[in-house]
Amino acid sequence: MFVSYKWLQDYIDLSGVTAAELAEKITKSGIEVEGVEVLNEGIKGVVVGHVLEREQHPNADKLSKCLVDVGEEQPVQIICGAPNVAQGQKVAVAKVGAVLPGNFKIKRAKLRGEESNGMICSLTELGMEGKVVPKEYSEGIFVFPADAEVGVDALAMLNRDDEVLELSLTPNRADCLSMLGVAYEVAAILGREVKLPETSLDPVAEKASDYIKIVVDAKEDNPLYVAKMIKNVKIGPSPLWMQTRLMSAGIRPHNNVVDITNYILLEYGQPLHAFDYDRLGSKEILVRRANDGEKFVTLDDVDRTLSSDHLVITNGAEPVALAGVMGGANSEVTSDTTTVLLESAYFNGGTVRKASKDHALRSEASARFEKGVDPNRVRVAGERAAYLMAKFAGGEVLEGAAEVDTLTIEPAVVSITLEKINRVLGTDLVIQDVKEIFERLQFAVSIEEDLITVTAPTRRGDIRIEEDLVEEVARLYGYDNIPKTLPIGSSTPGKLSDYQKKRRVVRQYLEGAGLYQAVTYSLTSEEKASQFALEKRNTIRLAMPMSEERSILRLSILPQLLEVIKYNSARQNDSLAVYETGAVFLANGVDTLPEEKEHLAGAVTGLWHSHSWQGEKKPVDFFVVKGILEGMFAKLGLVEQVEYVQAQVDGMHPGRTAEISLNGEKIGFVGQVHPSAQKELDLKDTYVFELSLKAVLEADIPVLQYEAIPRFPSITRDIALVVNRETVSGTLKEIILTAGAPLLKEALEFDLYEGDKMEAGKKSIAFSLKYVDPERTLTDEEVTKVHGRVLEALKDKANAVLRG
Repeated sequence: MFVSYKWLQDYIDLSGVTAAELAEKITKSGIEVEGVEVLNEGIKGVVVGHVLEREQHPNADKLSKCLVDVGEEQPVQIICGAPNVAQGQKVAVAKVGAVLPGNFKIKRAKLRGEESNGMICSLTELGMEGKVVPKEYSEGIFVFPADAEVGVDALAMLNRDDEVLELSLTPNRADCLSMLGVAYEVAAILGREVKLPETSLDPVAEKASDYIKIVVDAKEDNPLYVAKMIKNVKIGPSPLWMQTRLMSAGIRPHNNVVDITNYILLEYGQPLHAFDYDRLGSKEILVRRANDGEKFVTLDDVDRTLSSDHLVITNGAEPVALAGVMGGANSEVTSDTTTVLLESAYFNGGTVRKASKDHALRSEASARFEKGVDPNRVRVAGERAAYLMAKFAGGEVLEGAAEVDTLTIEPAVVSITLEKINRVLGTDLVIQDVKEIFERLQFAVSIEEDLITVTAPTRRGDIRIEEDLVEEVARLYGYDNIPKTLPIGSSTPGKLSDYQKKRRVVRQYLEGAGLYQAVTYSLTSEEKASQFALEKRNTIRLAMPMSEERSILRLSILPQLLEVIKYNSARQNDSLAVYETGAVFLANGVDTLPEEKEHLAGAVTGLWHSHSWQGEKKPVDFFVVKGILEGMFAKLGLVEQVEYVQAQVDGMHPGRTAEISLNGEKIGFVGQVHPSAQKELDLKDTYVFELSLKAVLEADIPVLQYEAIPRFPSITRDIALVVNRETVSGTLKEIILTAGAPLLKEALEFDLYEGDKMEAGKKSIAFSLKYVDPERTLTDEEVTKVHGRVLEALKDKANAVLRG
């Protein structure tokens, strides 16, 4: 809402308060003022001039040579390019030395050989937006009324010596979508009186009801419709002060009748519409819902197709206006109009919004109906418009009005105790303080002991409950005056839980290891829902899925990660490592909510390392992905509790997959995707893992114990064992460490051989064993004795023999 500071002074005394100070006070009272625009900022030296002579420029077809009286001793010659400049006009002249918007300075100049001492200005050259300039002046200079005094400040004549406050209104403060509404608000802030506009007039003897009959079929949509009649109007330009006020508010002037309806919309917040009575073709106004498919041409010459959701004003047969939104071209006020039917009505906001939205017609009128107009201003706004039409259009206002009124007006009555106001605000106000605040707002107040009962005027439709009254007291008392207190009581500083800390450790480690975090849908298709699931449960289908591809809650994260790999591989990003932490959903029966568990999954494909300069390339394999997990478990302190066992998992390579156990309980798996699945997804070798993150992060971690670096040398022995091909190295390693304790500290696999020189069904695995005693230097005899015990245990428990 744009509020003219000078216009506001018509309704309230603003002496002693500048526009900037007023803006600050309004903002502090709860309505934000986004800014104050000084309309004549940076402009000077523009006066009203009188064109005494005008002739064609001798050297240019599109220029005129004008002799202009600017209120000085001698008239000046000005070269003007405006097509509408003419002798006898009163125009805006920027004299030599004047400054126009953009710091454009006017100097003496020669144009095509002729001297020019100034500039005859258009409104846009004086800083006005082209969209608000009257159409007759949009392509040329503005012409003042003939009675304009020569030499006076043209900016003052154009109301450009004004300041405009831009209010940012919330939807509940529709009362301030009018100058009077803002005046009431400012009056409450400053503690001053509001002066209402003049509406009294002497109507002619004829009655409006003899000319028009009002019928309303859709009473819920239009409970109040008032029509006034004004005869013998003379269509012409509206007064300059009215035009400039409309332009400052962002509305283009048209003619005196239309401008008056727009002026009242800004003044009272009540939209009006003027019909050319003689073009109605009827003596009846019928308000009804439109028929489906009904056609109607609005004022913007657009053919609209209506529906039964829209409310229309008709002449009894065909629509003449889309109620609350825009009038029709068939009843538009034109230069030939002599009799005006003036509509002032109360329309249902929801119905108006529906029509406005359907036809993309957002107007000043529809915006106000949508937010709610004051029902008690419907008649007085019509009276004020009729008064102005009589005064500035020479009209004769007929007595009374034709109307239909089924509107029940019930002002809101709200009661509250003084104790609650003070308790909520933390203040020590007394009854008289609160009473004065409500009286400044012009709310009716009655007090009975500690109970305050307030009757809010209908213009304040936002007052409904106790909290609304508390807000009014707070903002008028002054938010700055409310006592500041610190909260009392103990507080707990925020921190991450152990689970959250560990989750961050996991994410940081994986990203440090070179994996990118992915975020995929929790919804998948029926086909993919159970793939790679750690726990087999019934699937959970959405009641109203957006598509079949997103209809089932997932049991595993891997299918979505493989889609990520597929998407990137198809775009030549063929070396990729991604992970995701997210929920899977496990069904617990028909009438029970699903169980939600957090899982960790990853997928890696392509090259793990590629050093072109050294000619090194390391493709991803099982041990790379297993190594990533081992590093993560080491970071969490769980290495000793985790075990990998070769296993068969649906969808995974049968010989390159292992189950992961934590303290003997299966928590996930790691391995290569089955070749057939890789082929179906058009992937190269892809290695994946998925495990229960919840189980990992909730596992008990042993207390970290540090060991001193041995001061004595270690002894290393290498052995190559021949075992059955089915024997896994993990089993051998466990036997070695158990048999060699306590001197044997490490057993590392470093070679595997299954070549032609090996007996059928056999393989060779090599280990490097490290013996050390932290307290002394070991002898060969001691190591040999323990080493023999290790070999004996390997033979007894795994049928392993030394390779010859």
